[in-house]
Amino acid sequence: MTMISASRLSKRYTSYASNLERFATWFGAPFAPAEEFWPVKDISFSLQAGEALAIIGQNGAGKSTLLKLITGTVRPTEGSVQLGGRVGAILELGLGFNPELTGRQNVMLAGGLMGLSSRRIVELIPEIESFAEIGEFFDQPFRVYSSGMQARLAFSLVTAERPDVLIVDEVLSVGDAYFQHKSFERIRSFKEQGSSIILVTHSLGDVVSLCDRTILLDKGTVIRDGSPDEVVDFYNAIIAAKENAKLTVEQRRTAEGWSYTRSGNFQVAVQSLELLDARTGDMVKTATVGQDLVLKLTARAETSIGPLVFGLMLRDRTGHLIWGTNTWHTRQVIHGVEANETVVCRLAFKCTLGQGSYSFSPALTNSQTHLDVNYEWVDNALVFEVLNADRPFFIGTNALDGTFEITRSHVA
Repeated sequence: MTMISASRLSKRYTSYASNLERFATWFGAPFAPAEEFWPVKDISFSLQAGEALAIIGQNGAGKSTLLKLITGTVRPTEGSVQLGGRVGAILELGLGFNPELTGRQNVMLAGGLMGLSSRRIVELIPEIESFAEIGEFFDQPFRVYSSGMQARLAFSLVTAERPDVLIVDEVLSVGDAYFQHKSFERIRSFKEQGSSIILVTHSLGDVVSLCDRTILLDKGTVIRDGSPDEVVDFYNAIIAAKENAKLTVEQRRTAEGWSYTRSGNFQVAVQSLELLDARTGDMVKTATVGQDLVLKLTARAETSIGPLVFGLMLRDRTGHLIWGTNTWHTRQVIHGVEANETVVCRLAFKCTLGQGSYSFSPALTNSQTHLDVNYEWVDNALVFEVLNADRPFFIGTNALDGTFEITRSHVA
């Protein structure tokens, strides 16, 4: 079932040479605007029941405006939106709340605006108060709330009853880690029960872990719509590309289903990335739990460069980050690399991973981040399997080095 259908959705804001000209246009006078701005332009998509969609992009990309168009807070200049059920939305902190009223009074007020009856709100208040966990502040004026408490109250109210569509715009980012975790568990449970989710966030880990699909916006238009791992990798690449016009971005999906994204100016390029057995030096495509391994990264400089930093990121099959660091953080930055020079970086480690598929992503930069100078970044460059050959059965991505100790005693 389609819960949201947006067709060629656009929003235009205009400014005129004078207020008189603007006023005259209300009655059909043909004054052209002095300036116009389209924060959202020609966006179409649909959202099915039980589907979770992330909308990502840099500040000013049009994310919040798009959500306001979907919820009806702002009317579109062009296009239309069709909704297939009840929508619960948290768009801005404090939206719909009176700063002079207490949290309890605001729940009654805002709940009524959401379409809930007074009787139903009274029934829900104990659950809302319990989930928000703001203690005595529930009966204090909203104006004394911190941004985190505002987020707690807003989320608790909007999710007190499971909506058909839940829309959350960055609000949870101001909360503490405990409440973020608690909120995302509720969002996941709603999704499992059939609610559709739209999430706007800068936390790309949440995108990968929660969402089935991701839309990337830039300057009000859709530039990528696809699986979270592919779109997130592309987003990371274009952020670096915006910092350096000479960067190029290449992306494809491998035969094994991994998203391969390569970006950089390639003044230094990865020549090879090999996973080796630490004892024999043989190439490894399938590692075993507990095996001693060496990841060998060989890079070649096309020109003389400044500092060179090697970075590595390990992810599981779903795109979750398992581990990552670089030689900036380990204080092993290389200086004075000459043209045509080859540099080799080796990472020795014990395979403490659980059974499954994993990938290494190498990065060659000049500092702790790729946003300054990105020589080369390759997502999922090396994919390998891990098998549990000789250890007791366990689940998860980490082979915890632990043993059970059991004692028994008789009660006299």
